[in-house]
Amino acid sequence: MEFPILVRSITLDLDGTLLDTVPDLTRAANAMLKELGLPERDENEVRVFIGRGIPNLVQRCLSREEAPSSGALAHATEVYMRHYANFNGLDARPFPGVFAGLEAFRRMGLPLAVITNKSAAFTEPLLKASGLSPYILFAVSGDTLAEKKPHPLQLLHACERLGVSPGENLHIGDSKHDAAAARAAGCPVFCVDYGYNEGEDVRKLDCDAIVASLEEAATLCRIAHT
Repeated sequence: MEFPILVRSITLDLDGTLLDTVPDLTRAANAMLKELGLPERDENEVRVFIGRGIPNLVQRCLSREEAPSSGALAHATEVYMRHYANFNGLDARPFPGVFAGLEAFRRMGLPLAVITNKSAAFTEPLLKASGLSPYILFAVSGDTLAEKKPHPLQLLHACERLGVSPGENLHIGDSKHDAAAARAAGCPVFCVDYGYNEGEDVRKLDCDAIVASLEEAATLCRIAHT
């Protein structure tokens, strides 16, 4: 691929790409575990659990020697969500270069949307608490549609709302789920090198560029005028 690439819109992952949410997620997880009478997890453990939505994070927090029953998982998920509502956005922080990158995209006239596996009940409050809302046209959350990343449906839906073809939309994420969803949708994809990716090396992913920040990503794009 030649740079800068020509695009008409940008979609962005949230946790691990725009924001470091591990502190909030860990506090909620440990409040849940304490209520359930289970041992706590540290931030390094929780960081590896992030990427496939809340039920998966909760299951991983619970699973030590064996997987929880469906009933136990459902109850724990309810407990987790109750606690996370209190912690969501309290300690989440933008990664370096995020606001500079968003400003650069805005100057180029590129519309921005968020694609996340986070539940919708937490997405909008987090965007507002972190100051990201003014940059984002809309968010497609993990429970907005019937499928979530790595399925391409969220990206295809976003492209339709943005009025662009998938090939004209750059997706930026931090994980194999972002890369797989973008490839399946037909979108070019950049991956940041600082995210979560379930503890795996991002350099092994099938993506078009690996960037150290959103600010760097912006230098690799130009708006494609129709």
